[in-house]
Amino acid sequence: MSNAKTTPDLRPKFWERFDLADLTKPEWEALCDGCGKCCVIKLEDDDTGELHYTDVACRLFDVDTCRCGNYALRKQMVSGCVVLTPENIDRNGYWMPSTCAYRLLNEGDTLPDWHPLITGTQQSVIDANISVAGKLVSEFDVDEDDLEDHVIEGFQ
Repeated sequence: MSNAKTTPDLRPKFWERFDLADLTKPEWEALCDGCGKCCVIKLEDDDTGELHYTDVACRLFDVDTCRCGNYALRKQMVSGCVVLTPENIDRNGYWMPSTCAYRLLNEGDTLPDWHPLITGTQQSVIDANISVAGKLVSEFDVDEDDLEDHVIEGFQ
């Protein structure tokens, strides 16, 4: 018996059956595992292009619940926010964490066993130690000049 998440808006195992460009809006949104890693402020090395994750979250991000405080208007409120779409995943997917379903599927991989679409529960992201809930500080609490002091390893 499968625990896979199904709702009337989601076609069964859509992530295995359809290309990202062919997903419905609810299916696209359901791919997000809610880990919060995409909302972590990253610094890019100008010389190498390498991304360095910090322990600092976007100012809209609730560091306890792993949710955006204004998801619908995030791009308007945070100019650097990238709204990932099937049309821009090739161009922007590299900055997504290596565990991200959008990135994995775009690169031809499968969803990890802990993904909520597989397990049927959001708790699996926490149990697999993928979620950043409770592990970050808010951008409001860190001076921009100090971001390099907040670079960490292990969030990719």
